[in-house]
Amino acid sequence: MLICDSGMPIPPGAQVVDLAFLPGIPSFADVLDGVLAEIVVEGAIAAQEVRSANPECADLLTDRLPGLSYVPHERLKALSGGCRVIVRTGEARPYANVILRCGVPF
Repeated sequence: MLICDSGMPIPPGAQVVDLAFLPGIPSFADVLDGVLAEIVVEGAIAAQEVRSANPECADLLTDRLPGLSYVPHERLKALSGGCRVIVRTGEARPYANVILRCGVPF
């Protein structure tokens, strides 16, 4: 699953839940927290650029997702093509994107 900001390119043919209503609404943080309350995460990947371009988002990701790994943004975009679902937020700050590998609770 990819949770992304409003500027992330969406791969052709992807199943998209488009929540983007207005710039910043809903926020990446609100959507991430809502999703994390409902799923089990086995792994997570974000763009390494988030650490310098959007430190607030980087801190959020580090706090919520222990074991988060980083790849270049271009690699994250390529990996998003394999996501079964994409949740697009209204987030207008850069690099607010994360791929979550979902698991099961048992």
